[in-house]
Amino acid sequence: MSTVVILTHPDCARHAPPSGHPERPDRLAAALAGLQGLDHTPEAAAEAPDEDLTVLHPQRYLDALARKEPARDAVALDPDTWLSPGSLRAARLGAGAALRAVDLVMGGTARAAFAATRPPGHHALASTPMGFCLFGNVALAARRAIDRHGAERVAIVDFDVHHGNGTQALVEEDPRILFVSTHQSPFWPGTGLASDAGPHGTVLNLPLRAGTGSAAFREVVTGQILPRLETHRPDVLLISAGFDAHKDDPLGGLRLETEDFGWVTARLCEVAERHANGRVASVLEGGYDLDALRDGVAAHVAALGGQA
Repeated sequence: MSTVVILTHPDCARHAPPSGHPERPDRLAAALAGLQGLDHTPEAAAEAPDEDLTVLHPQRYLDALARKEPARDAVALDPDTWLSPGSLRAARLGAGAALRAVDLVMGGTARAAFAATRPPGHHALASTPMGFCLFGNVALAARRAIDRHGAERVAIVDFDVHHGNGTQALVEEDPRILFVSTHQSPFWPGTGLASDAGPHGTVLNLPLRAGTGSAAFREVVTGQILPRLETHRPDVLLISAGFDAHKDDPLGGLRLETEDFGWVTARLCEVAERHANGRVASVLEGGYDLDALRDGVAAHVAALGGQA
């Protein structure tokens, strides 16, 4: 058993899309409620500075977001993605938490870390916000592991109900990074076909039909994800932890149970034990039913810490 470091900050609740938007501030409280009773070490997240973000996002994009951030009411960047006063601080805290999570596990300070932040990040493109997301948190974390800590092979596993199109776009040109995604298909954003293996064959997209439940999901994990991870032999394993594949989530059509999130996390940690000295860094992505999010985070973090 190991204590999981939880990176979060109350200012992640300052990102405030209009009332009725699914990516609402209550998500942060729900995620943190899932940690109650679990052995963990809290750490305040710090904002990622420009020099860390520009590894993948050009300065002109950061400057454009800063110009657009409103002083009062939220403004739409696209039909799904909004900026409110405080949004950029929240997003920089999320990116900073993901980077710190990698620093902790690669530096040996922690075996596992979880960034409990919002907004999510796996749809953000280099110069385009998308799907509630502003910065590619887990993609930035993958590059951090390579550039600062000398990782030779990194694996990202994304089990959100939506395909992590932004993460794939940001990492697929680097053959050292394996990107694996389970996601509902056909579904928004319309990417993630099984035939899309990326330019170097280091992308494994595993689309699931609406209605897919526990048994089929677990078969995909054991039959395809785990063997691919064993072949890649990552020095660190990163997780895009989306809990909107839960059967109660209002945005998705998959039928996973809470226990599935703990189960898949435990299987991923076993791979990390064999190849990465147990190093796992996880980043919160989706999850829009508050009770399912709370319980999913609880199951995920318990498994990260060997408490499942």
